[in-house]
Amino acid sequence: MTQLETDPQADPGSRATFDSLNPATGDVVGTHPIHTEAEIRAAVERAREEAVWWSALSYAERERHLNTWKGAMTRRLAQLAGIMHLETGKPHGDAMLEASLAIDHLAWAASHARKVLGRRRVPSGMIMANQVATVEYAPLGVIGVIGPWNYPAFTPMGSIVYALAAGNAVVFKPSEYTPGVGEWLARTFTEAVGRPVLQVVTGLGETGAALCRAGVDKVAFTGSTATGKRVMAACAESLTPVIIEAGGKDAIIVDEDADIVAAADAALWGACSNAGQTCIGVERAYVHERVYDRFVEVLTEQARGLRADADAGAQIGPITMPSQLALIRSHIQDALDQGGRAVLGGVEAVGERFVQPTILVDVPEHSLAVQEETFGPTITVAKVRSMEEAITRTNATRYGLGSTVFSQARGMEIASQLRAGMTAINGVITFAAIPSLPFGGVGDSGFGRIHGPDGLKEFTYAKSIARQRFKPALALTTFTRTEKAEARLASLIAMLHGRGSTLPKG
Repeated sequence: MTQLETDPQADPGSRATFDSLNPATGDVVGTHPIHTEAEIRAAVERAREEAVWWSALSYAERERHLNTWKGAMTRRLAQLAGIMHLETGKPHGDAMLEASLAIDHLAWAASHARKVLGRRRVPSGMIMANQVATVEYAPLGVIGVIGPWNYPAFTPMGSIVYALAAGNAVVFKPSEYTPGVGEWLARTFTEAVGRPVLQVVTGLGETGAALCRAGVDKVAFTGSTATGKRVMAACAESLTPVIIEAGGKDAIIVDEDADIVAAADAALWGACSNAGQTCIGVERAYVHERVYDRFVEVLTEQARGLRADADAGAQIGPITMPSQLALIRSHIQDALDQGGRAVLGGVEAVGERFVQPTILVDVPEHSLAVQEETFGPTITVAKVRSMEEAITRTNATRYGLGSTVFSQARGMEIASQLRAGMTAINGVITFAAIPSLPFGGVGDSGFGRIHGPDGLKEFTYAKSIARQRFKPALALTTFTRTEKAEARLASLIAMLHGRGSTLPKG
């Protein structure tokens, strides 16, 4: 959480600051500047100068610099995890996992950029057989990254490191709840590389809006769908392209032949890890009627052992953004008001800083707890007669980010029918940890992709080159073109594409 600071003894023109607070205790973690619009534009201009140097390096040279940063991050992994723990309240172990995955993605992007983006030949075709055709992917220039607070290292690094590996400079605006993480990332990069190719600007919502208008060449945003729409509107003023990774209402589908213990464990971790504050977390479960009772029994028993608290032994941390507590409470209350039951937790599970695990059953599909993103350690569990019904109900949402399927025989069949950007089969959120897989959603979950080859290409533009290697047999792009050449072209087109083009009679 944040707290705006003004010093009554300071000069009127002095800098405004804000505090980042530990959500578990309310203690001040750090004080950070609110960068002005002029400062943000200056940062973008510096980034443009750095982009000239950075993009001129070879892929191998950029890889060496990024690997130096990777080594520095790895050696100081506990330090990064400590800052995340203080600013988000998440357990140290969860922070270490997040930081480790961010480093793994950095390694993949650095080592695969040349293979994905480097110049390669493509077929020229019969008509242009005299041409050598190549395509390569050139960096856009300066990328603005607006990061979230729930995964303040892993999520923005999915844009930052892929943009850097592609040859861009980056200006990063971290969430006002986790500015210390953003400053740490930028500082360690500059220490490792020696130049501020990655910079950070801190502040509140206005800071992100100013970054959108500061002349960057693309914006990568992660956050709520509502804020994503505002980012798009700001970027539309200058036709600045965007990547939007927004909210989700992800479901787990459990088939009758599933390993129920494993499925329940996955559902619980997907719903309650990071206090449920995960865009690709599990918020809904659709379970085959033949194993429904057993699933609810196992899930409830496993959840009884979890506790949200501030002490070191707790597996669930606080709700990072205080305003989210009222929303979580309202979703639970609405579910109960409409006939749902809490087999564990309930409205009383929502405290002043922490929310205990809550399992809801018999909740109508039109309720808030099923339709809207809750972003807390809650899950609704519904009984279905078939996997076809489970697929239909899973897809009946405006979101389409992640999903999970537990089935021994039909996993791929079910997964292929889900309207979601990503699916894990007999695991949960596993796709996010695989650097070669693209990450992103459809519908109100956003568009564009980070991670993998698609993530590298998002921060580039395709550069196509056709080079003549000998004079053409058919001179077509000239005013000296003859009727004979046109007739030969018509014959060639008929030979290449005429077969099968006859319309049916009747």
